[in-house]
Amino acid sequence: MQPNTTNSALFMLLHWIVSAIALLATAYLVPGFKVKSFGSALIAAVFIGLANIVIWPILFFFTLPLNILTFGLFTFVINGMVLKICAAVLSGFEISSWTAAIIGAVVLALISTGLHYVLV
Repeated sequence: MQPNTTNSALFMLLHWIVSAIALLATAYLVPGFKVKSFGSALIAAVFIGLANIVIWPILFFFTLPLNILTFGLFTFVINGMVLKICAAVLSGFEISSWTAAIIGAVVLALISTGLHYVLV
C-alpha cells in the first residue's frame, strides 16, 4: 500500500502555517522580536526550519560541554543563536538583542508546541 501523498502534503502545509503563526505570536509577545508580515513569517519559518536542520547540530556539538554543565539550559541560547542568525539574513524578520533572541526562543518553543498540539 502506498502512502497518501495528499495527506502528507496537507500536513506539511498545516505545519508550516502553524509555525508562521507561532512566529507572529512570539513577535507580538516579546519586545525586540519583530516580524513584518505573515508572508515574512512564512519565509522565516522555512528558513528557521532549514537552519535547525543544518546549523543547530553544529552549534550543539561545539557547545556540548557547556550544555552539559548547565544541565541542558544552554540549548535555549543555541536556539536564540539560530534565530539571531536567521534574523540577520532575512528582511522582514528582526531581533534587536541577544536577550530578545533567547526569550523569543523560549516563547516560540512554548507557543509552537502548544499550537501544534492543538491544531496539528
